[in-house]
Formats: sequence, C-alpha cells, structure tokens
Amino acid sequence: MPNFTYKARAKDGRRIEGQLDAVDRRAALLAVERMGHTPLSVIEVGGAAAAAAAAHKSLWKMDERVHMKSREVLLFTTELSDLLAAGMTLGSALNCLAGHGGGVTPSARTAAALRDRIVRGESLSDAVAAHPKSFPELYANMVRAGEASGALADVLSRLVVHYERMLDMQERILMAMAYPAIVLSLGVVTVIVAMVKIVPQFQKVFDSMHMVLPLPTRILLGISHFVTYYGIFLLIALVIGGTLFLRHIKTPAGRFWWDGVKLHVPLIKGIIATGVYANFARTLQTLLANGVPVLQAMKITELTVGNKVIGEELRRARERVTDGTTISGPLAAGKVFPSMMTDMLSIGEQTGDMSGALEHVGRRYETELDRNIKTFTTALEPILIVLVAVVVGFVAISILMAVLQATSGLGTK
Repeated sequence: MPNFTYKARAKDGRRIEGQLDAVDRRAALLAVERMGHTPLSVIEVGGAAAAAAAAHKSLWKMDERVHMKSREVLLFTTELSDLLAAGMTLGSALNCLAGHGGGVTPSARTAAALRDRIVRGESLSDAVAAHPKSFPELYANMVRAGEASGALADVLSRLVVHYERMLDMQERILMAMAYPAIVLSLGVVTVIVAMVKIVPQFQKVFDSMHMVLPLPTRILLGISHFVTYYGIFLLIALVIGGTLFLRHIKTPAGRFWWDGVKLHVPLIKGIIATGVYANFARTLQTLLANGVPVLQAMKITELTVGNKVIGEELRRARERVTDGTTISGPLAAGKVFPSMMTDMLSIGEQTGDMSGALEHVGRRYETELDRNIKTFTTALEPILIVLVAVVVGFVAISILMAVLQATSGLGTK
C-alpha cells in the first residue's frame, strides 16, 4: 500500500506533519480529516509520487487556463448553492461537481481546481479570485462577504439571482439587435447578387441598341460594373477596415470612444443607457446587501458596469465620496446619471435603505429597457421597409426608364 506524507492544521491552529498508508491520495485525505485535522497537502512517497505530482501540477496549470462562460458560471453557482443548502460540506460539494460530465467539462475542471485549492487550506474566495476569467471580482468579493458572515449558501443564491438578471438583460438586447442584423444582411446579399448577375444582362441588351441611356440607368450600370470588377478589392478593404476598427475599440481609448458613441445613437442609445443603469443598480445592490463596503462596491461596479463612459464617471464619483457612505451627491455632480436615479438613491440614504432604493432603480430601468426594445423593434420595421423599397425601387426605375426609352425609339422608327 502506498505511503503518504501529509501536512495539516489541527483544531487549535497548530501545523502538524506525519505519514500514513492509504490506497490512494483521496483515501489519505479522508484519513487526515478523520483525525480531526484540516489537510494542507498530501504527497505520496516514492518515485511514482514525483511523476504523479508533476502530472498533477501540469493538469492544475491547464485547469487554470480553463474558464467558464457566464451561463456556465450560473449553472455552477446554482448547483453549488443547492448542495450547500442541502447540508453538504464545501469540499464534498466541489468534489461532487468535479465529477460531472466525466470531469472534462470547463465547470468540472474548475470545480476540481477550486477543490484542490481548498484542500491546501485556501478559502473559497481566494480560490475563485485565482480564476478571474471565470469569476469576476464581484463574485470573489461576495463570496468573501458570505464567508465572513457565515452565510455562504445565501450569498451564492443571491449570485444566482444576479447572474440570471444580467443574462436575461443581455439576451433581450441581443434579440432586439438580431432582427435588423438579419434583414440588413439579406438585403446586402440580394443587392450584390442583382448587381453582379442580373444588371449585367440588361447592360448587354442596352449596348446592342447603341442608345443614350438615362442618368439613373448609367449610375446603376456604373455601380454594377464597379461591384463586378472591383468588388473583391472593396471586400478586402472592408475586412481590413473592420479588423482595424475591432482592434481599435479593444484599446482603452477606442473602447471609451465607442461606448460614448453608443450612448448617442438614436434608437440604440435608449437600450444601451437603460441596460447600463439597470446593471449598475443591480450590481451595487447585490454588493451592498452582502456587506461589501461602499467604496469597494463602487470600484467593482465600475469594472463590471459594461460601459467605459459610465465606468469613468463612477471612478470620478468614487473619488468624490469622502465619508464612504453617501454616493447620491457624487453621482449627481457628474451630470451623467439621470436625476431620477440620484434622487432615489438620496432617499435611500436618508431612510437607511440603500439596497431597497437600488432595487427600485434596477426594476425601473429594467422595465424601461423592455419599453425601449419594443420601441426600437417597432420603429425599425418601417425604416427597413423604406430602405429596401428605395434600393429596389431605384434598380427597377433605372431599368424601366431604359426599357421605355428603347421601346419609344423603336416606335418612332
């Protein structure tokens, strides 16, 4: 039977070391726990142990690079909260989650990495903070607050609600943008096909007649000629331009400019602004309700609000907060946030119910977000219809004018 050396922490806080025999490392961990100690490390003695340790270290590094998407984080948090609420210990709950999906899914591998860190003596908040790609700073700070208050399961339940709200908001915005994107894409493809395949056929007919074409027809044929012979260069230029644009908006200055533009584009600005305000209120409410200090909560919200312009204003407001408790005044001083929001926050500060005020703000802007999305989709349909009608009408009129001119010329002859 393999022999293991272990380091553990006794109930009185002393660090102890020793050796024991077990069939595998998991059995050794359980044996140390049965002694009443908290295991910090368990290592197999011998040549095979070195290879196993190296393999484990390599796998641990690989798990550090694995990250979960927001919906996977939501499912992971939901399952962990349910297991803890059912009375399971944190280590056992993470071990259970690590076995899901054969242990190869991102959530299972992340759960295994968290479990191993906790076995080594780390707190859950420190363990999730080591996976910033999966768990944002908001997540780690709320878990830390839950550990301090002894209500980790309740905090995880609030995180589940928070993620459900944020994902629902993102999906509503994406659904609002999907319809115009599909219609415009189909329209562009249709126009390109017409210019490359259909219009050149008419041009051959008109050339054989040796007639002077109307101006709209000449413009249409010129566009068709350009798209047919130089369209590939136009496409390359668009791809290069789009790539440069995407790279630019990923830079701090470019992201700040682009987020500012989105707050001023007609129809879209209402969706973007209300989504950001609802996100701000819900995130700050969640943090304050779990005991995170105001200044730290504002810093986390600044990083997760989703808009650099609003985030920069939050940074300036955080610098204007002097007593660490009132935030309505500093937010109102920047004249970026709506007065309705800052007034409701001021009332919340006066009544001592800031969390309740933020909940009302979040609910109000979520309702307004739904209304803005409906307005956007309602207004977009006639705009797209008019746009398509103008393009199709121009093509049809240009061809008909030339056909009518040709037939009238034949009649005079």
